[in-house]
Amino acid sequence: MIESLSDRLSTEKTDAKERWPMRNLGYLRLVVLTGLSLALPASATDWPQWRGPFFNGSTDESNLPESWDWDKDVLWVSPLPGPSGATPVICNGRVFVSSMVGRGPDFVALCFDAKDGKKLWEKKVGSDGRRYPRNNMASPSPVTDGNNVFFLYGTGDLAGFDRGGARLWWRNIEIEHGNLALMFGYSCSPLLYQDKLYIYVVRRNRPYRRPDAPGPLDSYLMALNPKTGKTIWKTQRKTNAFDEGMETYSTPIPFVRNEKAEILTTGADFVIAYDPALGAELWRFEYWTRKVRDSRIIPSLVTGDGLIFGTWHKHKGVFALKPPDVDKGAKGRFAWEFDGPSPDASTPLFYRGRLYVLDGITYGKVVTCFEPKSGNQIWQGKIGGRGPWRASLTGADGKLYCINETGEIVILGTGDQFKIIFESRIDEGPIQSSIAVANGRLFIRTARNLYCIGRP
Repeated sequence: MIESLSDRLSTEKTDAKERWPMRNLGYLRLVVLTGLSLALPASATDWPQWRGPFFNGSTDESNLPESWDWDKDVLWVSPLPGPSGATPVICNGRVFVSSMVGRGPDFVALCFDAKDGKKLWEKKVGSDGRRYPRNNMASPSPVTDGNNVFFLYGTGDLAGFDRGGARLWWRNIEIEHGNLALMFGYSCSPLLYQDKLYIYVVRRNRPYRRPDAPGPLDSYLMALNPKTGKTIWKTQRKTNAFDEGMETYSTPIPFVRNEKAEILTTGADFVIAYDPALGAELWRFEYWTRKVRDSRIIPSLVTGDGLIFGTWHKHKGVFALKPPDVDKGAKGRFAWEFDGPSPDASTPLFYRGRLYVLDGITYGKVVTCFEPKSGNQIWQGKIGGRGPWRASLTGADGKLYCINETGEIVILGTGDQFKIIFESRIDEGPIQSSIAVANGRLFIRTARNLYCIGRP
């Protein structure tokens, strides 16, 4: 069932003078290169990673639809074998998708032709009967360089394929390094950057479920050779968090400053940066000092204007981090903090010099736009809807694309006032995958189908 939200979805605007509590800690002099200067393995018109070509949820694509008719403007639709929270990735004319088969226990890797949606191949990667609340084994998004593609699953199954579907290698990180030990199931997506494939596991030190562990489990960041799947380095990630607070569902991202790259991670109460070449810890910042049992983190970090933007757990707020300058002995510090509507699950978006934050569950389901250097609020508005908004915002062509678990879709403008441009709905939930953009088209993954929407 596909219907308009016009009669149900609130378009309430919030007066620009109404502000949620925020502490501005001062204007920053920026000496850091932004994520837009990253050397990318794929064209900016592709969407090769979960958070897109710039690792921040945005793309420079243009000429995208700002509204559509489901009967006229869907270029193609391809059936999927089951649900998944994984976002499709698109590169060199191919769309790669992870999926369960029905409700399981099998899970598969799929490839479609981006032009017409024809399924080019489907490969069974594994099978596991474990169940998790609001999650399944196919939640991590794949990652591709256009020639090869890499799939990771909640079981620890990790496989590389070439674009034709031939398997390059396979391994299982749970078999090798112990139970993945997250309450809601392992969901971290892999990162492909500068000829290394990064796998991130930040977990509780004892299992919730099978398999048992003979001793305490460690957390780690691992770099692999994407051609062979072999480990280049594995670095233990230590923390003073405890219980569920030791866990994260986030994905590492690259950060370039002073022409040097760092791999950023969040979770277990710390933001930590690593040397991509050797895996050495470069610096760490404790963003949550009041230790609690459940300080787990779901959203990933995002960078822009030389700052690192992160979230505290369970709607506790958003922060901008001025990273430390280790060479000069300068410590990291909060540039600003925001105590208003904040995500539990959605990763913030950095797009065209602004920061966007979606609280898709509380406060009436609110999107807030910030000036990223100062933390000043530009606008804020409610998008409403029946279901929770757990997918992350996508920024493209001067618009924000949003979708929630029950299939409600909202497109927002990126001007100086909150504005809803378009509302629609597709009744194929649950939908936890973010909307991907490539080559002038939108790619929407539901629990049943993969849709491609755009102008012919």
